[in-house]
Amino acid sequence: MNNEKGFTLVEMLIVLAIISILILIAIPNVTKQSKVIDEKGCDAYVKMVQGQVEAYKLENKSYPADFNVLVTGGFLNEDPVCPNGSALTLADGKVTENID
Repeated sequence: MNNEKGFTLVEMLIVLAIISILILIAIPNVTKQSKVIDEKGCDAYVKMVQGQVEAYKLENKSYPADFNVLVTGGFLNEDPVCPNGSALTLADGKVTENID
């Protein structure tokens, strides 16, 4: 009888089952983290836009009236929107996220 080395069908099925279970555990955890990433990304973006507002104030000695002033002045490329899709507001030199 030949002594062939290799995996049996049962061993392959066990490995496939273990990999499937690991994938089923990992996917929900990854999707939960998406919301946290969007929130932290928005917080960082608000701070970056606030920095541009402060840079505008240093150059012009007053806060901008709205984001259009920052865009036309070259401080921002476009009206700011958070990664999660919420818009930002500018009031009295303070940038905040619109929470709907």
